[in-house]
Order: sequence, then C-alpha cells, then structure tokens
Amino acid sequence: MKPIPILLLLAVLLSTAAVAQEPRIKFTEYELPNGLKVLLHQDNSTPIVAVTVMYHVGSKNEQANRTGFAHFFEHLLFEGSEHMKRGDFDKLNKNAGGTNNANTSQDRTFYYQIFPSNQLELGLWMESERMLHAKIDQAGVDTQREVVKEEKRQRIDNQPYGSILEETLKRAYKVHPYRWAPIGSMEDLNAAKLEEFVAFYKEFYVPNNAILSIAGDIDVEKTKGLISKYFGDIPKGTKPIYRPDVTEPPQAAETRDVVYDNVTLPAIIQSYHIPAQGTEDYYPLQMLTTLLSGGESSRFSREIKDKQQKVVAVGAFPFALEDPGLFLTFGIANMGVKPEEVENAMDDEVGKVQKELISEAEFQKLRNQIENEFVSGNATVAGIAENLANYEMYFSDANLINTELERYMKVTREDIQRVAQKYLTKGNRVVLHYMPKSAQPAGQAQPEPGVQAAQPGQPETPAAPAEAAPAPQPEKGRKKKKKQ
Repeated sequence: MKPIPILLLLAVLLSTAAVAQEPRIKFTEYELPNGLKVLLHQDNSTPIVAVTVMYHVGSKNEQANRTGFAHFFEHLLFEGSEHMKRGDFDKLNKNAGGTNNANTSQDRTFYYQIFPSNQLELGLWMESERMLHAKIDQAGVDTQREVVKEEKRQRIDNQPYGSILEETLKRAYKVHPYRWAPIGSMEDLNAAKLEEFVAFYKEFYVPNNAILSIAGDIDVEKTKGLISKYFGDIPKGTKPIYRPDVTEPPQAAETRDVVYDNVTLPAIIQSYHIPAQGTEDYYPLQMLTTLLSGGESSRFSREIKDKQQKVVAVGAFPFALEDPGLFLTFGIANMGVKPEEVENAMDDEVGKVQKELISEAEFQKLRNQIENEFVSGNATVAGIAENLANYEMYFSDANLINTELERYMKVTREDIQRVAQKYLTKGNRVVLHYMPKSAQPAGQAQPEPGVQAAQPGQPETPAAPAEAAPAPQPEKGRKKKKKQ
C-alpha cells in the first residue's frame, strides 16, 4: 500500500468535517385533507419569500397523439382565472415587486413567484386561483397555441442544433413516453379540442397532485393559517391520475443515425441508457459527468478542446428523470475536423476511465465540486423552495436536501470506474451525427428515426430497439409572453 501524502490526508479529513458540519436546512412539512403537500422553510435574514407550486405532471403523462400538453399548460395557466382578467397575473406580480416564471420537464411542472415578504398572501391567493379557477377557454387556448408555436420556431426550428435533443430522444426510446420532447407536436396541439384541455387540467392540476413549497421571510404558524385560508377548501381531484407504467426494452446493439440541418459545424451526441435518478449507480454517474465535463479543467475540455483542438464545445450530462434516463456526451467539431474524430476522442476519454482508476487528487477535486454545487444550489430561498419540492416529489423525502450529499460522499473511485464500464458501452448507446445540409449526399432523403443512414456500399438497416434507462434536471423556465 502506497503511503498517503500528509497534505492529501489532511484535505480529505477537512472535507469530511465540512460535510458533517454543513448547517442543516430546517423545514416544516404537512399535508392538507385535500392531499396538498406543504413544505415551509423560514429564513428571516432577508425580506424575500419564494412561493412555489410543483405539479407532478410532465410530458410523460401525455398520450402519444396529444403531446405537448404539460408544456402548453405551463403557458396556459398564466391566462388568468375567474377572479383575474387575462394579463392580470403578470401585472399583479410585477406591481407587488415580484418576479415569476415556470418550467416543464418530462416529469413535473414548476411555477414560482418571488416577492417582498409582505406580499406572501398575494402570492398564495394567486397560486390558489391557478389551482382552482384557472381560465381554460377557447380564447386562451388559441392565444397560447400561437405563443408555443413561436417558441418552437425560436428555440428549436430556427436555432442551430435546436432539435438535437428531440432527435436524440426519439431514437433512444421506442416505447416510453420520454421519446417525445416536452414541447411536443404542434399538430397534436392544433388537433386538440377545448374539452381535452379542460380534462387535462382537472386531472393533473389538483391539490393531491401538487406540492406547495414556500421559503423565506415567513412566520410558520401565520403562513399555515394563510395556506388553510386559500387552499384548504380546494376540492381533491376526482379523476385517477395517469402514471405511465412502461418499461423500455433493453437495447440490443449500438444505434447510429445522421441528421442534416442548417448548421455550419458537425455535432456528435451519444446517449447511453442509465438507471433512474436516486438509484445506487446514479451518484457515481453524476460524479463521472463532473469528471468528464465539470469545468475548463475537466477531462473532455482539457484534452479534446484545449490540447487536441478538435471541438469548439464538448460536454457530458446525465438526463436525470423519474424513470430510467440517459447519460449524454456531445461535441461540436472544430472547422475541418471530421465528426468521427470527435467521436473517437470522446470514446478515448471514456475508455481511460474504464481502464484505470482516477487519481486520489482528481477524486478529491470531484468531491469538492459536488459539495460546492450543493451549497450553491441552496444559497437562495428560491433554490431551497425548489429543492425541497423536488426531493419530496421524486423521493417522498424532502429531508434529502440535508442528506443526499452523504450519498455522493460514499461513492468511491472504484464505483466511478465500475459505472463507466457498465453503462458507457457501445451496445448501450445511440450515436447521432448532426450534419450540415451541405454534407448531405445528393438524392439521399433524411433518414427516419430508427433507421441507420446508409454508408457507402451498405444497405439501410433497421436500428435496434432502445434499452431501459433512468432519469434530469428539468428544463429551465422560459418567460411566457401573452397576447391580449
């Protein structure tokens, strides 16, 4: 056994002590008779309060011919209510000195408002209106259809590489509803009738499918009284809440495709199937992500971008979802660099992790980075409110805000090597080359998802079925611009 340098040993001991001494986030949790879960964190250091509601509904709760509903409701529920005229939601929030937004992922929809703390009651009333009295009428639906269409044009259709994730998901998943992106299909939204939107609202946007998480300058007992006043009489939902029970079949072999789009430089994205977030292997996979692409000194950046200069951008991240998801690696090739060179370079870096343990120094750096991420994630009352809700929704354990870091600290160097060997294999991945249209051979049509683009001298072959995998982080919010 090699002697451990005294400075390294001291750094490990100090890091462990820091984790143990990290101040715990105190919170109160309870449930109303209608099923609404409530989380309250009191922090009177600054006169600010975050009022948030997380609904357990995302794109995976949609039907295959009615995609985009959850994201559509992210917009629609700013249309007003029985007691708020169209456009008043933003106006009331702004006039009270607040900010607000929402975001939607495959698994949940999150609404948040941040106010001066003397406006807490206003925020609670507004969220109760959204839950009980939202205005779901034809005018609002027609307005938000156009808003969502414009968002898709700006963020996906007319954005370089904007559709790369959408193209990846529909190749990586064959049966699971993760196969479509949250923004969904405009054809589905156009075909949907008003009564379908009303039914979706009544099924999912109900107290027994929601978490009210409040953090900031509050008095807990007074806040409980206000919550009872505004949410206590909202009836529990009466419709069964649809939860898809779908297992993605294991992937039999590597799947490869090519997409041609209006881009200048080729991009490569590799998606490996991994287990769901919160499982034992999820934590070393997260640390593997940081090792490969956590900052400018990470392995991908240092070797592929800086030393080899093969890419203008490179990275990796686990698509952390409630059900099995994906571990994604990607690179955008530098001018004159072939996509195969980038793919090989990424494979080489993954191979190094699979073949040899990372050093103790690099491992300690990883631990420090993870700890810093936890601290920064809980540095604001808005971050605390969202994290409490996430932990409660995904794991039924809001106290993971205090204890999940311990799970990362139990990960070993051997664990990181093991998950790289187990999941980051060619037979467990989909590889997508995202190419400039100028590179498309004359007369060759865009390949359909699940069919490999024919290589010279090879016939087109059907792609193998995709394999099971786990869970993300939610899409960040996009401000809704509403037409009056």
